[in-house]
Amino acid sequence: MATALHISISAEPIFRFGQFEFTNSMLVSLLVSLFLSLVAIWFYNHRQAKSNLKLFIQTIVESFYEFVQSVSPHHASQFFPLIATIFFFVMFGSWAGLLPGMETIGFQADHGFVPLFRGATADLNITLGLAIFAVVSVQVFGYKNLGPKYFKKFFNFTNPINFFVGFLELLSEFARVMSFAFRLFGNIFAGEVLLAVIAFLVPVIASLPFIGLELFVGLIQALVFATLTLVFTNIAISDHH
Repeated sequence: MATALHISISAEPIFRFGQFEFTNSMLVSLLVSLFLSLVAIWFYNHRQAKSNLKLFIQTIVESFYEFVQSVSPHHASQFFPLIATIFFFVMFGSWAGLLPGMETIGFQADHGFVPLFRGATADLNITLGLAIFAVVSVQVFGYKNLGPKYFKKFFNFTNPINFFVGFLELLSEFARVMSFAFRLFGNIFAGEVLLAVIAFLVPVIASLPFIGLELFVGLIQALVFATLTLVFTNIAISDHH
C-alpha cells in the first residue's frame, strides 16, 4: 500500500519479457477488454431472457445505435461495431482509474512504489494506439467503399494545386492522430492527478464531487473520440471533388 502521494506521467512496468514492458495501464486495458467481452457474451447468450440488467444494456446499445444512425443513416450498421467499441473502451478505460484505491494498490520496486493499476487512457501509449487504430480504420472504410480512387484525395498529380491540397489532406491525417491521442490523454491524466492530490490532502469526503466530475469527463471524452471517428469515417466514404 502507498503511504505518500504518487504521481507518474508515464505508465510504470509491472514485469518484463526481455525488452517488452507490461505496464499497469496495459493491465487495466486488458481487464477492461475482458470485462466488455464478458458482458457482450452474457448479453448474447441471454438475448431472449427478460431481466432488468439485459433491458438496461439493450437500452444503452440501442440509444447509441440511433446516435450513429443520426450521423450516418446509410452506413450505421457498418460503422456501429467500430464506433461502439471505441466508445465503451474509452469510457470504461477512463472510469477504471477512478475506482477507490486504484492508485494505492501496488508493490515496492527498486525505484519506489509502483501502483498495480492505472487508468487505461491516462497513458499516452494507449491513447496513441487508439488514435492510430481509429485513423487507420477511417482509411480502411474509405478504401472499402470507394476503392482505389479513395487515395486520389492524397495523391493527385493532375496539377500543382491538387497536389498541394492532397499533401495537406495527408498531413491532416497525421494531425488527427496527435489530436486524438493528446486530447484524451491530457484530459484523463489531469483528472486523475487532481483526484490524487485532493484525496491526499483531504481523504474521502473532499474527493466525492470531483469523482462525479471526472465520471462526466470520461463519458464526454469517450463520446468526443467516438463521434470524431464516426464523422471522419462518414467523410471518408463520400466522393471527393
